[in-house]
Amino acid sequence: MQLFFLLILIILASFAEVFSLGAVVPFLGVLTDPERVFSLPALQPLIHGLGFTEPKQLLLPVSLAFVIAAIVSNAIRLVLVWAQTRLGHALGADFSIQIYRNTLFQPYSVHIARNSSEIISAISSKAHEMVHYILLPILTLISSSFILLSILLAMILIDPLVASVSFAGFGAIYGVILAITKKQLARNSDLISKESSQVLKALQEGLGGIRDILLDGTQKVYCEIYRVADFKLRRAKANNAIIGLAPRYLVEASGICLMAGLAFYLVNRSSGILAAIPVLGALALAAQRMLPTLQQSYANLVSMRGAQILVANALDLLDQPLPVYARLPAPKPIPFQQSIRLQNLSFRYGYDLPCVLKDIHLDIPKGSRVGFIGTTGSGKSTLLDVIMALVDPEKGAVLIDGVPITAENHRSWQRHLAHVPQMIFLADITIAENIAFGVPLEDIDMDLVRESARKACIAEMIESMPKKYSTLVGERGVRLSGGQRQRIGIARALYKQADVIVFDEATSALDNETEREVMQAIENLGDHLTILIVAHRVTTLAKCTQIVELANGGVQRAGSYQEVVEGKNEMLPL
Repeated sequence: MQLFFLLILIILASFAEVFSLGAVVPFLGVLTDPERVFSLPALQPLIHGLGFTEPKQLLLPVSLAFVIAAIVSNAIRLVLVWAQTRLGHALGADFSIQIYRNTLFQPYSVHIARNSSEIISAISSKAHEMVHYILLPILTLISSSFILLSILLAMILIDPLVASVSFAGFGAIYGVILAITKKQLARNSDLISKESSQVLKALQEGLGGIRDILLDGTQKVYCEIYRVADFKLRRAKANNAIIGLAPRYLVEASGICLMAGLAFYLVNRSSGILAAIPVLGALALAAQRMLPTLQQSYANLVSMRGAQILVANALDLLDQPLPVYARLPAPKPIPFQQSIRLQNLSFRYGYDLPCVLKDIHLDIPKGSRVGFIGTTGSGKSTLLDVIMALVDPEKGAVLIDGVPITAENHRSWQRHLAHVPQMIFLADITIAENIAFGVPLEDIDMDLVRESARKACIAEMIESMPKKYSTLVGERGVRLSGGQRQRIGIARALYKQADVIVFDEATSALDNETEREVMQAIENLGDHLTILIVAHRVTTLAKCTQIVELANGGVQRAGSYQEVVEGKNEMLPL
């Protein structure tokens, strides 16, 4: 509907251009030779209808008609600019939102294989630049083409030779320049795409590691990385801007020469100077409308060619397939009453990489507390990712009450799950919003927030603050201690009312006393919850009902804490 409305405006603007150009000829004719205009046969019905008896009476109505035509033409073009700009930005918003949506719905394996700065650059700057360098130029080119065509037709009706020479001359200048600069624009496009990602990467790394940078005094290193990328980016954009603007001055000079030549030709025709003035006036008005439109069309073509790689990158993200469940309402949780079973499970991150997990067999009864231990690289976190259906096993299956988890039902299984990682992500919002993370502010159940905080042993601390649950935590929770952040992570998991909670080294960054407090909070969560824990210190797993030791991608031992860690008894068979 919006595109149809825009097309109507473009057609109206084209007619208005024809009308305004057509009005200038009688206007100048009445000014220079009113008797000749008064005697024109085509105007006799209008003259008699208005009751005019002498030529000078034509001056007022013709002048008014010319003024009205100019006002209407410019008013319609203003509305056209408003409409195409609004539509271009609306389309850009649709692109950006869809790219973000498609990206968020990609599997976890896709996300860990990507550089986040490239994705953020594509969603923010590149989608934004798509509006300015592609969408708006396309819409402007469409409207400019119609307007240029209407000006050409109007001038052909006035004087075919003048119209043909003018358009051919100006068009040739722009065409030649566009052909000469084609390769340079392609190189600039590649540079802009590459360096815009590098600039964002430099910003993320510099600000993300600010503590180490301040401690090590490496600000100059990161400033230099940023300077090099930013300079290349701005140089490429400047080159494109110069290529886009430069022809204007050449065309203006050529236009003056062309006007002088046409004036000389028209004055020396047999009809004389009086007959040439209206045509020259129409040509001057046409040039005044035509040259900016030609320059704008050329600049839009330069913009589009200079943004080809940017658009290609954004469109690649737009082409990401959406999973079927993305278009469906949230599924009901899969039944889970008995156990999680890992059956002949194997996993690797790539076909050319070694197996991280090999032939895992394991039963996890509902309500149990299972601790996973093993050296770095033994596959503990990967095993949890497979259990949480974040990555798919290469071989074997995860079975919930005997039902295998597949692409079709993994969201139903994830409805049971909550995850507390080593580094809790806290947004710069209130404590309540961080506990109910992902829930719109107006939909937050504050009773459930308070209950979750109480079970996570952090309610007392929160309620001692002046603003209580409305306290802002700062960027990444910088205003809270490590233990407080971890307990908010536990409260977040409890707010989800999940019955399987995964702790992936959730206490490894804490001191011994804080770790004991957090583990005590975990132990008090209730027997109805199934808890899976990867811990840096095995002593924190003393209350687990089962300990699983991983080594070389497989289960080395499994049993109670005493059996596996303290080695008091012989291992139980798996």
